[in-house]
Amino acid sequence: MKIGLLATSTDELEDVDVAVRAEEQGYDDVWLPELWGESGVVQATEIATRTEEIGIRSAIFNVYSRSPAVLAMTAASLQRVSDGRFALGVGTSTSKAVEDLHGAAFDRPVRRAHETIEIVRAYTAGEGRVDYDGELLEVSDFPSLETPVPIYHAGLGPANRRVVGRLADGWIPHNIPFSGLEDAFEEVAKAARERERDPGEITVAPYVPTAVAEDLETARDAVRQHLAYYVGSGEGYRRAVGTVFPDEAERVAAAWSEGNRGEAADAVTDEMVADLGVAGTPEDAEERLEALVADTVIDHPIVVVPDPASSEVTELTLETLAPDR
Repeated sequence: MKIGLLATSTDELEDVDVAVRAEEQGYDDVWLPELWGESGVVQATEIATRTEEIGIRSAIFNVYSRSPAVLAMTAASLQRVSDGRFALGVGTSTSKAVEDLHGAAFDRPVRRAHETIEIVRAYTAGEGRVDYDGELLEVSDFPSLETPVPIYHAGLGPANRRVVGRLADGWIPHNIPFSGLEDAFEEVAKAARERERDPGEITVAPYVPTAVAEDLETARDAVRQHLAYYVGSGEGYRRAVGTVFPDEAERVAAAWSEGNRGEAADAVTDEMVADLGVAGTPEDAEERLEALVADTVIDHPIVVVPDPASSEVTELTLETLAPDR
C-alpha cells in the first residue's frame, strides 16, 4: 500500500523538515497544503532540493489565486527542480478563502476548475501553440511547454467529481465518508467512460485524518476537532459528510456557526470518526488504516494529522504509520 503524508509541522520541525523525515521513514510522497502563511510552491522547491526520491504533490493549489498559465509554469518548474517527482493537485477551495483572503469572486467554481485543468494540460503537453476559448477563461497563441505533469483534482460534489473523471489523473476526496466513497467514485467513473477514459487509471488518494495516541480518546478528540472545523467552515464539506451523516453534520455546523467550537467537536460521533478518519493507539492504528483501504477504491491514502493535535500526537502518528519503521 502506498502511503502519502500531508506535510505537518510540529513544535520542533517545520513542514519541510517533516518532508525530509518522511522520505527517511519510507512515505511514498509528501503533499503540501496551501491556504495562508507559507507558500506551497516555495516549500515544494525546498523539499525538492533536500530530498532525492519522495514524490512531491500540491494538495491543494486553488484555481483562483493563480492563473492557469502560472499554474502550468509552476508545475513545469517544479517537475524540473524535482527531476520529475511533482504532481499538481488543484481544487476550488472555499468561498471564505477565495473571497476573504484572495479578494476574488467565487464564481462558478466547477467550471473554473474544469477550464483551469484543461488549460494547464494544454500548456504542459508540448504540442504546439495553445488557443482556448472557454466560458470563463481565454488564452491565445502561446507555446506549450514540453513538461507533462500529473494533475489531481479535489472535487467533492457530483459536478466536480465529473471534472475528475473527464480530465484528471487522480482524485483527492476529503470528508466524503469512506463507507460512501465507492458510490461517490461512480460519478467519476461514469464521466471517465463517457470520455473513453479508463476509470481504473484514475488514482484515488483521499485525505485520511489520522491521530495516534496512547489513549484512544485523545486520538478521537483530535479527529473530532478536525472534522468539526471542516463541517463548520465549508458548505461543500458539510454536504460531503452529510451524504452519510446528514443529521449529525447539521448539528456540527449549527454549533460551529454559533461560535461553540467545543460543542461542535462534541457533536462529532464515534461513528463519524471511524468513517471519516483513523483514530487509534500505537498497537492498532496501522491495522485500522489497512482495514480502511482494503477492498475499496482507495489507491493511495494520504495521512493527515489533525491541526489541533499536540506535538506528541503528531510525532507518534508519523512514527507509527511510517512504512519503514
